[in-house]
Formats: sequence, C-alpha cells, structure tokens
Amino acid sequence: MSPIGFTPDDSEDNKANEPENSQEFAAMMEEMQEKIREQFKNLGVSADFNPVGFINQFTQGLDSSGKSAEALPRNIVRDTAKKFVQAHGSAPIGANDVAQIEEALALAELWLDQATYFPSSHSIPPASGNSLSRMDWVNTTLTGWQVLVEPLAAGLAAAIGTLLDSAMEAQAGESEESPLNIPVGALAGLLRSFIGSLIATQLGQSIGSLSAGMTGAHDVGLPLLDPAYPALVPQNINEWAKDLEIPMDEVRIFHALREAAIARLFSHNPWLVSYIQSAITEYGKGIRIDIDAIQRQAQDAFESAQASGEFDPSNPESFKIALNNGIFTPEETPAQKSALTKLETVLALIDGWADEVSQIAAGERLPHSGALSETLRRRRATSAPAQQLFSSLFGLEVSPRLAREAKTFWAKILELSDIQTRDRIWGGFLPTAEDLATPELFIASTTIPDDLSNL
Repeated sequence: MSPIGFTPDDSEDNKANEPENSQEFAAMMEEMQEKIREQFKNLGVSADFNPVGFINQFTQGLDSSGKSAEALPRNIVRDTAKKFVQAHGSAPIGANDVAQIEEALALAELWLDQATYFPSSHSIPPASGNSLSRMDWVNTTLTGWQVLVEPLAAGLAAAIGTLLDSAMEAQAGESEESPLNIPVGALAGLLRSFIGSLIATQLGQSIGSLSAGMTGAHDVGLPLLDPAYPALVPQNINEWAKDLEIPMDEVRIFHALREAAIARLFSHNPWLVSYIQSAITEYGKGIRIDIDAIQRQAQDAFESAQASGEFDPSNPESFKIALNNGIFTPEETPAQKSALTKLETVLALIDGWADEVSQIAAGERLPHSGALSETLRRRRATSAPAQQLFSSLFGLEVSPRLAREAKTFWAKILELSDIQTRDRIWGGFLPTAEDLATPELFIASTTIPDDLSNL
C-alpha cells in the first residue's frame, strides 16, 4: 500500500487543474518548504542544534503525557485547505445564484418524491444556505472531514506510540537518550505531533483541491453535513457545464437531483453514517508499523548519506524521497483489507443508488439526461473525487466498475420488487461486492415469505 498521508498526488489530471495564479500557489508552497527546511537543518547538521527548541515547534498542544490533544490538528487542515481555495479562486455567491439553486432544488425535491421512498429531509441549512462558494464548501464540510479522517490519524499516532514504547523498554537501564540526544519520551510526542501534522496537511490539500470541482456538499458520497441537507456550488456547476452545449437549467437540475437524493439517504439512515465512520476507524486501528523494515531502510539511508548525498536531513526533498520509498509505510493487515473492501463497497452502493434514483426522477423531464449521465460517468472514470481522496489518504482505489455494477444492482432490485423494497435495503444488511452480481439471490435471501408454514 502507499504511504498514508505523505505522498502528493502528481497525476496528470491534477497537474492540469493547477490554479492559474500559480505564482501565489508556488509562494505558499515555498513558504511551507522553507519551514521544513529550517527544522531539518537544525535537526541534522547544525553544530549549535537545540533539540528543545526543535521539539517545542511540534509539541505545542501536547498534554502532560506527551500525546497530542488533537490527533488531526484542525487548524492545519483548515488553513491548508483555504490556501488552496484562494489559489484556485472562489467566486462570491450572488442573488441570481441563490435563486437559480433554490429553483433547481425545489424541482429536484418534487421529482424525487416519486423516485425514492425517503422523503425530503427538511433540514434547515445554516446562514450559507443551499448555495455555496468554494470557500463556503470548505467551511461547511470541514467538520465532516475532521470526523471521518481523524481515526486514521489516531491509528497512525497509536502505531507510532507503540513503536516508541517498545524503544523505551529496550533502552531501559541503558540510556534514556535517543541517538540525537533527544529524550525518547519527548521524541514520542514530537513524532505523534509530526505525523498528525503531515496527515492534516495532506487532508487540507485534498479538501482544497476538491473544492475546485465539487458540484455539491455530497458530491463525494460521504456524510459531511450533520444534519444532512442539499447544497450546491454554482461556480463549479458552471465550470462542469462548459462545452456541453446543454441548457444550464438542465445541468443545475441534474446535479440538484443527485445532491438531494444523497442528502435524503443520509438523513433517513443515520446508521449508514456510523457504518462509514466505523470502516475508517477499523482501518485506523489496524495500522501496524514494521519496525524492522524501518530500521533496515533508515540504517541503509543514513549509512549512504555521506557517500551519495541522497538522504540529507537538511534537505526536505531528500526526506520526501525516503518517505516515498517506504520508510514510514504501514503494513496492511487482513483487518485493514476487510475495512477497505467494506468502505469501497458502501461508497459504490451510494454512488450507484444516487445515479439510479436520479435517472428515474429525471425521466423524460430532462431531454439531455442520458448525455449528462454519460458525461458524469466518463469524468468519474478519469478523475473521480472519491478516488483522488481515498487514494491519497488510504491507498484505496474506488473502482468506477464497482459503481456501475451497483447501479445495475439497484435497477434490477427495482425490477424485481418496488421502490419501497429497494430503499429499505439500506435499513438492513447491505449487499457485499459479490452480491452485486446476483441481485436475484440477494433479494430472495432478504425477503421473508408470506407463508411460513414450511419453515
């Protein structure tokens, strides 16, 4: 698996979406790199190195036991995300945006009443309303991101803690100092904070980058709002519609249907929110770090430092190379693989259900519904937001094929039964990835016969 939270996404799609005002973006990144450069210069090469001063930069906010009071520093996530939004540009919401979004959502809610068993959530949106700028999108979804990803940071911090506890036990009676003359207890706090900051930065980058393409608060199919309600991003919908030669009214309603459908799903199935969170928590708890592999790779790296110059603590670029080569790559346990399969399947089920319900709701009312659906499928296959996010944070590839199979599954369930039966599946045992290929067997196994005399 890929290193958690460390590796930036250098895909061609992301490069193509870099902000136009790249000078400001580059300056921001250079500022971050300079801070890291100064810290590692002090750590490795400066003769007047002050370990206490270095540690204090990372251990601010630690409790008395040396553990971080916040596994995923919210301020780092927020500030990093907002810098990326500012680099991409965020257009303010105008009166026309509000009116157009309200009209699209009103129609979507009306049409969805005939396409799903779940009624409108009727949740009252906050001051930002149902129309969000890119910056509003970050502010509105930030708490949801924090809740979802924090178990990952906590799991990695716990793994680091276990590793260091073992190191302290091994040093008992020998030396309480690390090879760099830093007390091991302080080093534990430093690394926990450092890991949390790295994941927070990665998450902030992901959120900031996603803000430039998200058409709604639920575009990634994740429960980011509590309570759930539909909210759309007019600027991104306008960008999405460029070169399609389809009336904007249709495009807005198309996205409103998907957004309102997923909001209804989460609003009326709160256990589903817990199900997704538990999968991420299970993954985080399963993180283990192979200390022997770390020691071998670190030893090899440091031994070759003077000879080749490939690993220089004063150079953050060489540090990044070492990370990408797996020095801090956790092992993937069977429990983690199971959690990832569970997460990938439920994301596909949500995506496929939203596609199917939206298509039924649109019916013949949207003349270009088929073309819009095909555009969405094509773009998801090349740059799906959920794929980008979970690939960078978990090494998880959310397969577009699985989402297509899920849509076919929901369509077949409706063909075999009715809307109420289809939607009530969300309140019971969810189908597995294997069940998607056999909807007939699944519905037969979950249906209670009217005549129980033969049981």
